[in-house]
Amino acid sequence: MRTLTFALLLLVAVAPIHVRAQAQIPSLPVPPQVVHDEDGGVRETMESIVIPPMAHAPFTTMLQSEWVRTLYTGGTITLVNERRIARDSSGRVYQERWLLVPKNGKVQSRMSPVQISDPVKHTLATCMMDDRKVCDITLYTPSNTTVFKFEGPQTGPLPNDAGFATHEDLGTQTIAGLDTKGTRDSTIYNPGFFGNDEKVTVEREYWYSEQLSLNLVSKRSDRAMGRRRLRSAISPWANRMRSCSSCPRDSSLWIIGRRRYGSGRKASAGRGRPQTPDVRFIRIVE
Repeated sequence: MRTLTFALLLLVAVAPIHVRAQAQIPSLPVPPQVVHDEDGGVRETMESIVIPPMAHAPFTTMLQSEWVRTLYTGGTITLVNERRIARDSSGRVYQERWLLVPKNGKVQSRMSPVQISDPVKHTLATCMMDDRKVCDITLYTPSNTTVFKFEGPQTGPLPNDAGFATHEDLGTQTIAGLDTKGTRDSTIYNPGFFGNDEKVTVEREYWYSEQLSLNLVSKRSDRAMGRRRLRSAISPWANRMRSCSSCPRDSSLWIIGRRRYGSGRKASAGRGRPQTPDVRFIRIVE
């Protein structure tokens, strides 16, 4: 009995010492966040094909893009991608945006946003292809009767002694079963026009389809940005873009329906609360 009593007393006496010893252990410092970055980087974007919101001229196409950039050592870097574009009879334009990747390389391109412009509602929906399924809806000003002009300046000197332009007709040819008219515009910019210390030549060649109101082939070259080539594999079609509320989640085509606020309640005007659109998937049948 005495032995048991002594053991209990010893345990009670040692326990506070053990607790104090634990309390006195210093906490380990949190390591700082390490970020690797570099100065002097440049981000460049290639402007792609222009798709006017023309009514009554629906089509689908797989646009092939190639960007050849010349290095200061004389070598080149070539980037490519393919992306799907569609336009329905009301002039709505659906465009997939795919990342440019090295030609014949091991890197696989992936889709970034999907954009749908509506010339009737004057909305441009940019939908990010991630788990958030968030679409940013902004103003789209053109209508389906807006006329787009692609021609450069006529042959002659540019205003303010900027340089000299040469406009050349290349005749006609049939591309993907459509009649096209070819044009080559060459512009020579004088030194000092945009910070250049010598003359710079920018050359554009494009083959325009009046039936679809767009360029089926577009080439552009200049010393600053290299050579860019856009070619469309056009497939004219009837108005067969239809909404599909029960399409699978991995459908590649979207249509924007009603807009609603993220809280589920209509916010007062001017509060600037972000809007979450009601996105429905659509399918294009070719």
